[in-house]
Amino acid sequence: MPELPEVETIRAGLTPRLTGRVIRDFQVYTPRLRWPIPVERLRRETVGNPIRALIRRGKYLLWACGTGHVLIHLGMSGRLFIQSAESPRAPHDHVLWTLDDDTRLCLNDPRRFGALLWLEDPWQSHPLLASLGPEPFDPAFDADHLFTICRARRVAIKSLLMNPAVVVGVGNIYAAESLFLAGVHPARAARDLSRDDCERLVESIRRVLRAAIVQGGTTLRDYRQSDGRPGYFAVSLQVYGRTGQPCPVCGTGILMLRLGQRSAFYCPLCQPERVRTPADS
Repeated sequence: MPELPEVETIRAGLTPRLTGRVIRDFQVYTPRLRWPIPVERLRRETVGNPIRALIRRGKYLLWACGTGHVLIHLGMSGRLFIQSAESPRAPHDHVLWTLDDDTRLCLNDPRRFGALLWLEDPWQSHPLLASLGPEPFDPAFDADHLFTICRARRVAIKSLLMNPAVVVGVGNIYAAESLFLAGVHPARAARDLSRDDCERLVESIRRVLRAAIVQGGTTLRDYRQSDGRPGYFAVSLQVYGRTGQPCPVCGTGILMLRLGQRSAFYCPLCQPERVRTPADS
């Protein structure tokens, strides 16, 4: 599933191609993805109007057009990319926008778990967005914020980091890599983390996400950037998907366990299981 680095890469790639472009036409070939597409409202609000700006909130991409915002979620396998007006429609091309420079913006989603919706302003109050936590690069997401939340939670820290009400955009891959960089075992109860643990973890999350954005995200199966290229962060993964391979720091074999029906990869030496002591608080 595209996470924050992948969606941010797509936003950055599409922004110079879409900002200021006027939408000439809007064709929907599949009227329902995860939810029904509000076809007539989208046509009324977008056709004949310019795209004013592209915004990312968590894993959602929005663009300002008409009297509100178009919202796109790419689900498990969605792609959003520019193509020429002469390109034949491919399988799973569900939505096409024709622009005033004779290019088209295509939404392709083989599994149809994505979403295309219309949001009235203020878009921040939409139910999909209103409960989201801070962005990882927002000053509001700091050690104090994470430590306060952790102190009251028994859940494994990896599961907590993947909760978008705590912080947005830290999916399975990036949670594993951040915990490794911070030296925190993925199954440790959140309430057992010290403030120092939380400070290292916040910084590690930011470092991992920045590196992933620079490398265009992570392609494991379906994801492609807006220009069709894969994301190259997969070659930089330290623990994710590396069960049995040597830890890049100490050489110990990487292990895998299941947390909340998701795989968690870790180094048993670099990420020891331990509980907080009073001196850590």
